[in-house]
Amino acid sequence: MERISRLIHDPDYIRYCRNTARFEQNRIYCRHDMAHFLDVARIAYILNLEEGLGLPKERIYAAALVHDIGRWKQYQDGTPHEEAGVPLARPLLLSAGFPPEETEDILCVVAKHRKGGGTGLADILFRADKRSRACHACAAEDTCDWAAEKKNMEILY
Repeated sequence: MERISRLIHDPDYIRYCRNTARFEQNRIYCRHDMAHFLDVARIAYILNLEEGLGLPKERIYAAALVHDIGRWKQYQDGTPHEEAGVPLARPLLLSAGFPPEETEDILCVVAKHRKGGGTGLADILFRADKRSRACHACAAEDTCDWAAEKKNMEILY
């Protein structure tokens, strides 16, 4: 996963993650940090294997690692993070060695990751993003605005 290593060590990637961390330092709900990104990646990879989709591991991890990269922009100026993330992620992915066509596929997933209803990588990333939340162990679960039926009260992955 050489390209993934280049991605996570990119100075801009690190800066964007730190920007989000600053905005979320006092957040009591789920954070959008490396732990979340890796949870999403690993769950998406499990779904890929279980469902026999045959998606490349590196593409799954790349999408998971950049899907919330625009979160700090949402905090800063209100731009929805899925929209803000696309122009931030494009140079990161290209610099990491993802070819333009693969980069554009990943960016489509980033842009759609909050809506659901997609197929392939978009679908498993959407589901993994939702299933990555450990609501059953969250100290703030009782004040979270997620509907009860959406909360993860059991460990599935």
